[in-house]
Amino acid sequence: PVPYYALMRQSKDPRYLRLQMVLLAEKRGVKPTARLFAVTPKTVRKRRGRHQAQGYAGLNELSRAPHQSPHRVTTAQRRQAIRLKKRYRSWGAGRLKRDYGLALSEKALRRIWREEGLLKKKRRKHRTKQDLRAVKAPWRLFEQIVIDTKDLEDIPELWPQMRRLGLPRIQYTAREVVSGLHFIGYAQECSLASATFFAQLLPAHLQKEGADLKGGRVQTDNGTEFVGSWNAQQDSAFTRAIQAVPGLTHRTIPPAAHTWQADVETAHRLIEDEFYEVETFTSRSDFLAKATSYNLWFNTFRKNSYKKHQTPWEILHTRDPSLSPEIVAFPPLFLDELFNQTLATPSQRGYDVIPYPFFGLALPQVWPVLGTIEQVKCAGG
Repeated sequence: PVPYYALMRQSKDPRYLRLQMVLLAEKRGVKPTARLFAVTPKTVRKRRGRHQAQGYAGLNELSRAPHQSPHRVTTAQRRQAIRLKKRYRSWGAGRLKRDYGLALSEKALRRIWREEGLLKKKRRKHRTKQDLRAVKAPWRLFEQIVIDTKDLEDIPELWPQMRRLGLPRIQYTAREVVSGLHFIGYAQECSLASATFFAQLLPAHLQKEGADLKGGRVQTDNGTEFVGSWNAQQDSAFTRAIQAVPGLTHRTIPPAAHTWQADVETAHRLIEDEFYEVETFTSRSDFLAKATSYNLWFNTFRKNSYKKHQTPWEILHTRDPSLSPEIVAFPPLFLDELFNQTLATPSQRGYDVIPYPFFGLALPQVWPVLGTIEQVKCAGG
């Protein structure tokens, strides 16, 4: 006889074969039928009993899934997965599982999101022609700091709050390439004055906390907020502010070489996805306090998968244990407001015009306006 289970695998309708087994068992008995179909008598009795109880429907194959699976997704787990995905739409399964300690697998999370229609259309993965991580890894700390600006008006979730509360329009961002250390400032306009003020405060903070900036470079694009007029015959105030720090130089990228600013552009994408698109603000001070909290979290707790899942502070401390932990806590500032307080008193003669911010503003003149860095942190939340 042909083995029963071989016939079952080849049969287009297994129920018909089981029916023949049941009919033959009723006619000739269980054991002769078992020998003919090459199965155990127990199998024949099982099929006959189900047929007698449920009729032809009893010949269907029952599910072999356990009734109580230990790995089954609970209602609470499903709700949490949906809630987190709705809040952080740009975050992937691996990121949410790691940062929130979810018990579900990445595959289970994606399945839940797919059923709820929360998954975006999968984009074709970018193929990197040259992986620069291996090139940048041997660099020393603070060998290169990248600075750029971000226009905040094109963020749909932030724009209504910006109009209602008078939030700043421009973000000034600095990022240390090796560790990913991240600093931000805000202003209403993209101006050389605000960029220069940012370039004066940041190096002073880094040096105060033990950073060695000798031999380092600050890289920017060719925007007027960094180089001044396109036909300028001398270095801009921003360049002079950077190069006033011993051993620090200012370098601009080649025209249209936007990939040279990839480190800071990545930071812009992250802060938009993780902060501006998900937070709500009640006032300018609330905005500054939450920006301070985000920046501190970014520098101390947020693990970077492109840097072996380390935080910026972990990389800094591993490379140079002598650095003060305060180095990560430079608070976001309203640059234009603070800069206006450092302007010289207008002359009592002639027209009432705002004096041009003179270069070489000594740090002792700046810090009394800001107070100590600890006071600024408290003011920022």
